[in-house]
Amino acid sequence: MMRRLSPRISLLAGAAMLAAPLSLASAQRGTPPARPAAAPDTLKALPIDGIAAVVGDQVVLVSEVMAQVNQARAGGAKVESAKDLARLEKEVLEQLVDVELLVQKAKIEKVEVNDVDIQNTVDDTEKRIRSQFKSESEFRTALKEAGMGSLEEWRKLQAEQVRRGKLQQGIMQKLQRDGKVTSVNVTEAEITEAFNTYKERLPRKEARVGMRQVVLATKPSEEAKKRARAKIDSLHAELEKHPEDFENVAKRESMDPGSKELGGDLGWNRRGRMVPEFDRMMFALNPGVLSPVVETTFGFHIIRVDRVQPAEVKARHILIRPAVDSADERRTRAVADSVAAAWRRGGSFDSLSVKFHDEAGGEDKTIPEYPRSELPEAYRNALEGATLNQILDPFPIPDPGSGVNKFVVAQVTFLDEAGEYTLAEYRDKIREQLSEERKMRRLIDTLKKQTYVSVRYNPDQMVVTPQ
Repeated sequence: MMRRLSPRISLLAGAAMLAAPLSLASAQRGTPPARPAAAPDTLKALPIDGIAAVVGDQVVLVSEVMAQVNQARAGGAKVESAKDLARLEKEVLEQLVDVELLVQKAKIEKVEVNDVDIQNTVDDTEKRIRSQFKSESEFRTALKEAGMGSLEEWRKLQAEQVRRGKLQQGIMQKLQRDGKVTSVNVTEAEITEAFNTYKERLPRKEARVGMRQVVLATKPSEEAKKRARAKIDSLHAELEKHPEDFENVAKRESMDPGSKELGGDLGWNRRGRMVPEFDRMMFALNPGVLSPVVETTFGFHIIRVDRVQPAEVKARHILIRPAVDSADERRTRAVADSVAAAWRRGGSFDSLSVKFHDEAGGEDKTIPEYPRSELPEAYRNALEGATLNQILDPFPIPDPGSGVNKFVVAQVTFLDEAGEYTLAEYRDKIREQLSEERKMRRLIDTLKKQTYVSVRYNPDQMVVTPQ
């Protein structure tokens, strides 16, 4: 009997699988089983580098077929008999022929693939796989057990497979743009049949929630604003005397952590990127001119434009934020309570959000649907036990800019518990997948008529000797 591969070795082998044409089964089954089913070993009397097929002016070697078969088995392909193994070899050989047809067509159509994108993909894959191992030596051992002589060999194989996969995607996209691939209709009966066939392989549905919210920022007192204004006025007076010191003053005094160490540099910005008051002033200034003090929801700013080009400017700023404290936080919590009460009495969400929502904070007013597990902890805790359409009690979230909390008043607009997908939930995805698969199949069949293809390896005719 063949020794079973460990889950992590299966991961290494599976990661190197050739990117074959889309199929509903492979696209929807999700993560393969951690341990493939045990299968009897078979030893076939075949040449190591015999020709399995000829496609145009390229050959597919039997050794390539065997390598992909082994990787498929390591990734969880079910092989329990010699008949199963022969079936798998046929499927792999067909896929290799199909891929070669698409790759050759991509070259004819001059489809290009970015080498940087390929290397980034390989790097990301390697990083993900390495994270499964406790040590470098364990990782290297698993590489050898997966049939890879070295990490460099694995990376080279992975890069080639990523390249071929991107060529397949690229040629389909180009032919669709050129109108050379027509749409394919899919019936409801076919969708239902596909769902029933593959529903056990679909990933489980995770719990999701939707909401709309009013986020209230903790605002400073009038006294704190006066002190901040006095500070920015003194800096403005200093810069009027020594405008060349702008960068040094920004490094010394600015309270914007994103630009402070850069001397206030904000880089190039187009209209609409900043809050309105800041945006209007930035685009009104001539290069090198000091702005008057500008007040925004962030605090008080001094702006200087360094360079201008069509539709964008390069600017610097100095920010002074009014101080906020626990008393300001308590006052904001009281306002949040009043917003929640008004909303529960039938108040308009639109009106309340216009008046109270912190536009500068970046939080969306409406979140149609979002995985519960990916929500910040404060949201997860507040939503515990919540019901549809419920308006939650205000809850705090941190505001890194001010060092105190903001407060969220939210209404639950969507709830979906974890579980199995229904046909209704997956109908559109199945329709799209079947349509894409059939378009791909139609293209491949056309290419087979236009290209010399000779399949020379038949697994059913090979001698099988039990090990």
